[in-house]
Amino acid sequence: MNPFEAAKWAASQVALLSDAERAAALEAVADAILAQSAELLSANAEDLGRMDPQSPLCDRLRLTPERLEGIASDMRHVAALPSPLGRTLDDRTLPNGLRLRKVSVPFGVIGVIYEARPNVTFDVFSLCFKSGNACVLKGGRDADASNRAGVALIRRVLEERGLPAGAVTLLPPTHEAAGELLGAVGYVDLVIPRGGRRLIDYVRDNAKVPCIETGAGVVNTYFDAAADLEVGRRIVLNAKTRRVSVCNALDCLIVHEKMLADLPALVEPLAEKQVVLYADEAAYGALDGRYPLLERATPESFGTEYMDYKMAVRTVASLDEALAHIARFGSGHSESNVTSDPAAAERFRAEVDAACVYVNAPTSFTDGAQFGLGAEIGISTQKLGARGPMGLCEITTYKWLIDGNGQMRP
Repeated sequence: MNPFEAAKWAASQVALLSDAERAAALEAVADAILAQSAELLSANAEDLGRMDPQSPLCDRLRLTPERLEGIASDMRHVAALPSPLGRTLDDRTLPNGLRLRKVSVPFGVIGVIYEARPNVTFDVFSLCFKSGNACVLKGGRDADASNRAGVALIRRVLEERGLPAGAVTLLPPTHEAAGELLGAVGYVDLVIPRGGRRLIDYVRDNAKVPCIETGAGVVNTYFDAAADLEVGRRIVLNAKTRRVSVCNALDCLIVHEKMLADLPALVEPLAEKQVVLYADEAAYGALDGRYPLLERATPESFGTEYMDYKMAVRTVASLDEALAHIARFGSGHSESNVTSDPAAAERFRAEVDAACVYVNAPTSFTDGAQFGLGAEIGISTQKLGARGPMGLCEITTYKWLIDGNGQMRP
């Protein structure tokens, strides 16, 4: 039985388990993560040893005892969430007496292609297993040792409990394996890429199975003419520097020209974090001599997902210009507006076309756990199907159940 056949069979078995059985298995995996943390950290150290320690991607790759505790805690949270299966989404009786019910069911087999983030291995498994799905994972080379250790741990726990180990499968970290996953028609029901634009474009352009685009985040925050400076300082600092390598990190600060006098104070906290600013002419003039890591913006500075201690600054003369900038350069992920003007806030909410639209809060909250979903399998930037953080409900589908008593269609 090849890996895809094994996953398809495992999915049929996982779907038949009770929610209590699935939850208990997740609790057992969470226990094993803590009990076998030394093994997981050793594998992760092997991966880290191959990466440039100066790379900002090291932060995404690194596991620590505290992060493993967080991963285990998130898995327990997922285990305790209500089951997304068997929910009645619609229930009605037609004039001819036929009863129609629309009920949530698992997708089946979900494939995920992701980069150097070993926590994704556990997040994806927990969400897929809880929702009655099997998962096929294709991680990146940078995290291969970490991913192999994580999947081996999960499979051991499943086998010890008499459950199908094929509920989670890790493919080799090769381009060929990605191609096989994207072409697994009849075995894989959905594939989700988690990574940068190049990965997402590759999956979308080559997938023969259905896919959902997630991950790429060119994120903007607009500091309005009616913005509060202290609120803005905290939001910009948190959105940019909390974790620079994640998709909800701030890439471009848009500033109303009336607020240029406040710009040096607005970005001052970023200097301690060594954030390089790429400022347009007006912003450069306001910051020159008042911000230490300042460069002139180029056309490529806008629309770039930096994933680093770098950020663009754009000056606009109106809310209209800010909205136009976001429409041109945003990726549909997360956008924020700092303002004390209710009318400006409402226009921003109504006109910004993104999965998550914030007012007076940082985009760093775009996260499944923060949204109360337990964890996320990805953040969808498309409009068909799921949008934004994808938790348990977003990785189920539905079927119609029709009960009759001998009705015939005329």
